[in-house]
Amino acid sequence: MEFLFAAIGMRSVAGLRASAGVADAELVSRFQRGERRAFDLIVQRYQARIYSLCLRWLNDASAAEEQAQDVFVAAFRALGNFRNECSLSTWLFRIAVNHCRNQRLYRMRRAYGRHETYDAPRDDDEGPVRQLADEDGPAADRRLHQSEAGTLVQAALAELDEEHRQILILRDVEDLAYEDIADILDLPRGTVKSRIHRARAELAQKLARRVRAADVI
Repeated sequence: MEFLFAAIGMRSVAGLRASAGVADAELVSRFQRGERRAFDLIVQRYQARIYSLCLRWLNDASAAEEQAQDVFVAAFRALGNFRNECSLSTWLFRIAVNHCRNQRLYRMRRAYGRHETYDAPRDDDEGPVRQLADEDGPAADRRLHQSEAGTLVQAALAELDEEHRQILILRDVEDLAYEDIADILDLPRGTVKSRIHRARAELAQKLARRVRAADVI
């Protein structure tokens, strides 16, 4: 995703591979000492995860790309004031969550995409692709079933309320620790665990209804 580097005027990642083992804290320190190229590696390290979070949250590849870019622009501007009160990854995810939340609210106010259903066909490369079974045997059927399962899960996830969707994305999609989620959402750890339990129960109900509807069709 070179668009992220272009957005902040940074170099390509080609010359940064030798620094891949540098700790986040060291990169932050270098950046704050004036080594602006340290931010290149931060982007390289986290751009895929931030984009994935935005895509899951917004269910729109173009909007996710735009928001991911904005997240790193905001991080670039604010990193000078970062004080290591949390991990760099937690800080970046917090920025991403706030951007995605604001974007969804904006789109809801504008009734964005109201004419489309969540399980409508997608023409972008990031969405789940429907595959037709061929004559190659069980492997082809397995790919088909995995694709269909992914489509069902994504559609059910999109139907959850904001509170439940965001916490499942952070925990079950991004695999963040409870403590990190608590920091990102500014919630007690116990609240995070109970909310995840309720969100999973709601998701299971959504999936059950979709599976029954698919069987009827």
